[in-house]
Amino acid sequence: MTQPITGGLGGQGLGSPGPGGQGPGGQAANLADILERVLDKGVVIAGDIRINLLDIELLTIKLRLIVASVDKAKEMGIDWWEHDPSLSSGTGHPDRSLAEENERLHAEIAALRAADRSLDP
Repeated sequence: MTQPITGGLGGQGLGSPGPGGQGPGGQAANLADILERVLDKGVVIAGDIRINLLDIELLTIKLRLIVASVDKAKEMGIDWWEHDPSLSSGTGHPDRSLAEENERLHAEIAALRAADRSLDP
């Protein structure tokens, strides 16, 4: 279960000491704690935007945003960035179809060159 963050800074006021006993200057530590907690637990933000004109729906935009660490996302079964070729380097999953096509084309070029040489007098 996720726990809501209350009080703007995880339940601590701006002037109250932070985890390291820091005073008002420890706001960065509070922000780091909040960020760590958000990434550890995950946050889901959902919303809908609807534009109507005279009770006729013109546009609906459904927004769903998940903020979580990579480990937490993988734990939830979200790993689309690993399989998206535009986002991954491909070192872990080489694209075999491109390599096979490249080899086939090289063999075809070699065969055409050999056939061309055999036709020369």
